Amino acid sequence: MKLDINKIRADFPILSRKVNGKQLIYFDNGATTQKPKQVIDSIVNYYSNINSNVHRGVHSLSQEATTAYEEARKNIAKYINAKSEKEIIFTKGTTESINLMSNVLTDWIQKNDEIIITSMEHHSNLVPWQQLCKEKEAKLQIIPANRNGEIDLDLYEEMLNPKVKLVAFAHISNVLGTINPAKEMIELAHKYGVPVLVDGAQAIAHTKVDVQDLNCDFYCFSAHKAYGPMGIGVLFGKESWLKQLKPFHYGGEMIENVTFEESTFNSLPYKYEAGTPNVEGVLAMETALKYIDELGIENIKEYEDELLEYATKQLLEIEGVRIIGTAKNKTAVLSFVVNGIHPYDIGTLLDQMGVAVRTGNHCAQPLIEQYNIPGTVRASFAIYNTKEEVDYFVDALKISLSMLA
Repeated sequence: MKLDINKIRADFPILSRKVNGKQLIYFDNGATTQKPKQVIDSIVNYYSNINSNVHRGVHSLSQEATTAYEEARKNIAKYINAKSEKEIIFTKGTTESINLMSNVLTDWIQKNDEIIITSMEHHSNLVPWQQLCKEKEAKLQIIPANRNGEIDLDLYEEMLNPKVKLVAFAHISNVLGTINPAKEMIELAHKYGVPVLVDGAQAIAHTKVDVQDLNCDFYCFSAHKAYGPMGIGVLFGKESWLKQLKPFHYGGEMIENVTFEESTFNSLPYKYEAGTPNVEGVLAMETALKYIDELGIENIKEYEDELLEYATKQLLEIEGVRIIGTAKNKTAVLSFVVNGIHPYDIGTLLDQMGVAVRTGNHCAQPLIEQYNIPGTVRASFAIYNTKEEVDYFVDALKISLSMLA
């Protein structure tokens, strides 16, 4: 299907605004995507028509809100092909999902055990495991990415041994754009009886996510990187795992029966959803994923890959530019440095010309240090970006570099 990008752009109100007197060009989608009016309308509709707490009332508004909330859970489960909606836990986002897992796995990780991550992890998929290993006197093992930003599967398999109790890695790197060989990595871990958590924050809006096909044990993502609202996300966990692990937060909703002496806990998924949930966030996330689904994730990826190739070719023609992350299998992210110029200075000048990019270490400081650079300029693309925007960005970059030379 040929996507009508102009029609898609019309769905995003913010794209019509100006920044510093210039038409906004938004290339910071790896940090957060903009929101279509369908998602914005979903939030307004919830508060205008059905605002009520869920699961707790017999009155009509509560029943309507509960029905919409649980229907959204079913549709989100379907979107990632989970076996059951019981495997969908609503969280604040990827970071909370991973912290939840690092908390509930404290009994699973023992002294001298090992957790494997890659060198390209976002701090959200590094620091929780690092701290858990410190607490339990376990060891955090790092699979190094090569200079292209790729994982050596043979080296990875060599690291798997009876001491390894968990593997956690990013489906797509937020710095490099590398699409890791997730299915193969999961298969190898399972061969050694090791469960796997996949950080899907950068993947959910750019490539097909099928948790049954991947056969991962846990998968995390945030709505705000997939055209949805901030402060809501998903932890997928296989039912067999979630049933046996302890709760994360305690309080209302996650309990079955409470006395002053003892409490028993609710069934899945409510066991992990203490307190009043972000109902409007869940409904808006459902709307965002439906928006992606209607466009077709394969169509989106094809278009974004075409945009990435177009931008990469133009950047490589600029003297002094070096692209960081040149994996054969990558998408939507273009990180680069320019000889002798700090990324922050480039980003500041680009902003004056209306171009929003991200600069710095992108919450992946160890990876940036591996490349021995102060950070990168990162242009990250979404379905509403265009080749004309890339042309303007490249021209603006050339002007910026001439000013900084």
